[in-house]
Amino acid sequence: MPNDPLVVFTPSGKRGRFPVGTPVLTAARQLGVDLDSVCGGRGICSKCQITPGYGEFSKHGVTVRDNALSEWNKVEERYDQKRGLKPGRRLGCQAQVMGDVVIDVPPESQVHKQVVRKAASARVIEMDPATKLYFVEVDEPDMHEPTGDLERLARALKREWGIGDIRADLTLLSRLQPVLRKGKFQVTVALHRGHENDPAQVLEIWPGLHEDGLYGLAIDLGSTTIAAHLTDLVTGEVKASSGIMNPQIRFGEDLMSRVSYSMMNPGGDKEMTATVRDAINALAGEIAREAEIDPALIVETVFVCNPVMHHLLLGIDPVELGQAPFALATSGSLTLGAKELDLAAINPRAQVYILPCIAGHVGADCAAVALSEEPGKSEDLALIVDVGTNAEILLGDKTRVLACSSPTGPAFEGAQISSGQRAAPGAIEAIRIDPETKEPRFRVIGCDKWSDEDGFADEVGAGGITGICGSGIIEAVAELRIAGLMDESGLLGSAEATGTPRMQAEGRTHAYLIHDGTDEGGPRITVTQGDIRAIQLAKSALYAGARLLMDERGVDKVDRVVLAGAFGAHISPLHAMVLGMIPDVPLDKVTSAGNAAGTGARIALCNVAARREIERVVGEITKVETAIEPKFQEHFVAANAIPHKTAPFPELRKVVTLPSPSFNTHGESGAEGGRRRRRRG
Repeated sequence: MPNDPLVVFTPSGKRGRFPVGTPVLTAARQLGVDLDSVCGGRGICSKCQITPGYGEFSKHGVTVRDNALSEWNKVEERYDQKRGLKPGRRLGCQAQVMGDVVIDVPPESQVHKQVVRKAASARVIEMDPATKLYFVEVDEPDMHEPTGDLERLARALKREWGIGDIRADLTLLSRLQPVLRKGKFQVTVALHRGHENDPAQVLEIWPGLHEDGLYGLAIDLGSTTIAAHLTDLVTGEVKASSGIMNPQIRFGEDLMSRVSYSMMNPGGDKEMTATVRDAINALAGEIAREAEIDPALIVETVFVCNPVMHHLLLGIDPVELGQAPFALATSGSLTLGAKELDLAAINPRAQVYILPCIAGHVGADCAAVALSEEPGKSEDLALIVDVGTNAEILLGDKTRVLACSSPTGPAFEGAQISSGQRAAPGAIEAIRIDPETKEPRFRVIGCDKWSDEDGFADEVGAGGITGICGSGIIEAVAELRIAGLMDESGLLGSAEATGTPRMQAEGRTHAYLIHDGTDEGGPRITVTQGDIRAIQLAKSALYAGARLLMDERGVDKVDRVVLAGAFGAHISPLHAMVLGMIPDVPLDKVTSAGNAAGTGARIALCNVAARREIERVVGEITKVETAIEPKFQEHFVAANAIPHKTAPFPELRKVVTLPSPSFNTHGESGAEGGRRRRRRG
């Protein structure tokens, strides 16, 4: 009923209305939300833990009041006393819907673990980290030379390694004397020097020769995912990579929604800061366990992130980034102590370096891409696109580099899509539609076989086919265009017009049926007209941003395109071109850079000179602000067509033929609509 409370689940984005008193677990199951439970809703297993969000959620159009869920019951109280619930958590089987509510399903409560596709890329990096190990022999105390142990350690470092002034905080000083004596005045120290003129800071000290390694974290803090690479600071080897969904998603899937949440809810920025810092600590602990190292050996962290995440990480209210002139509190690089960011899962004296931001909407993540891909050293004109909830775009060569960001939204991540989900086992990640039969074949995450191959069902297993993720929906929309099931405007045809019963009526529009698993209790996966529109909006914003940079540079084409991020590694250049996400170039000139932002973070972690270089480069990049450029809207509207209303895309048409069906507003072909009108007459 329209008056029933609205329940919105994150990170899936699925929503629905349910009668007052409906258990959250029941609502999740009816909507197909990935919420675990094995005890039949008796409050025993605790696998259905959820986190409700309270306050104003403008993105979802709801205000969540304190009484949106039923009060704690005896089952929850008993469980909390025996095993403990994290602050803010509820049991989904016990909490009942009493009003409009936004519910976050944390990763550990999801049956299908999210796949954060931001693995480290292989890269040769010259090792010169800011933090290094030094073995020294310290003079023993002498009654005739009344100097302190720290001063004699400094003297030894200068004598043996040529290192000047050093500093040590109180926590290190309290350990210095026992460690020196345990090592018989032979010790290994970890020294950090971020810039050439800075004094070296003693981060850790060990008796004798320390041979257990020294590590750093390179963290790509995105609005949707947080990816970390544990890196050996001696060899540069990536020992482990891991990632989690950014739990801030419950406050808003895109950046402006989070800014809005901060504006609408006093203390909302502090809430989001605490949430993301907790997540980073959890990720750091997880990655240390995976690599089987002592977390205290992690002595340095490098962060790259967009401006809103940058401010929320630092504990700065991002409100100014939500309105012109989009002022940053600081745009320069930062070196901080881990304690200042509440990073308790690593060495307490660890140092944090945050790359500089380029502009109010172009952050340190874009700077990291520039560090990794070096467009300013390119002989030809390169367009580098890092696609996510917010796309960062670079255009440049040796002459000049330009940068902008474009608000693509969460559709590319599988959010706001009718059958969409985050990348997880069972999600459709690739699809092909036969232009003749209009039948689909697809591949899901966790299975190497295509759906029409023998053994597919066995390999998918009991988890089954669960939905469609970002890469899958992008390919699906492009394939619908190639197969003639959708016209240039993005309108889907009817079954009669297209000749396939897979086109099914949904009110006044149509949807393409990919998979129907309802007979086995699974989902019905379709691509709806609303899904098409969501992808059109996202890809139009991306193309318009690239086009603005080309206008500023005074060119109509680029020489090559580099796709960065999780998208770049999992979408074929052909499908990106069919959609019109990127300007037209020969397909062999479209390449993938993998997680370029993460690679840039690793370079800055492993090479201190690279930090100085990117600080210099950022000052030379020309920033283009899409939010105030009048031509952005013009480019955006033209890019709504698939692939584009005005650009001819000659290179694309060399390799694929795009049919030109014409459907009316009912999804009928022109001839079919005429027959229907004549029958009515």
